[in-house]
Amino acid sequence: MLDAFYDDCASAIWRYDGLLNKTIGDAVLAIFNFPVRQEDHALEAVLAAREIQQRFSDRREELTRNIVFGEEELEIGIGIGIDSGMTNFGEFGHKHRDLTAVGTVVNRAARAQSVAKTGEILVTSEVRNRTGGVISGGGHDYMLKGFREPVTLFHAGEASIS
Repeated sequence: MLDAFYDDCASAIWRYDGLLNKTIGDAVLAIFNFPVRQEDHALEAVLAAREIQQRFSDRREELTRNIVFGEEELEIGIGIGIDSGMTNFGEFGHKHRDLTAVGTVVNRAARAQSVAKTGEILVTSEVRNRTGGVISGGGHDYMLKGFREPVTLFHAGEASIS
């Protein structure tokens, strides 16, 4: 299942000109607007997220058919968080060098992902503002780990994939 997840994520991210930066356990970190600048990078990230959700929805039964967890039905799904802003990208570490993106925008996206429920795509105000009205509806404030003030997140997974 993890191989299928990584493959589906990579395909969607690459389709929308993103860079799959890391696989972290059962999560991925994607970067858009790097190394080539894209004016519509926030929209591309949202479209990639919607495609990831759609791909999983289409394959959910096939992927979860043989998973048994005692007597309970196992809730397996994908929650996605997206932020947009300045980040640092480079090699970090002294003994173990790691090429990656770091900074508040990466942390906020990861924290948004951590509160996203199965099937949800949660985006920050910055993403919502950069997507040209694609994301409608009001946001909800979340207290995210590592942030003193609430962060307003918007649901971005309602529209169908084109």
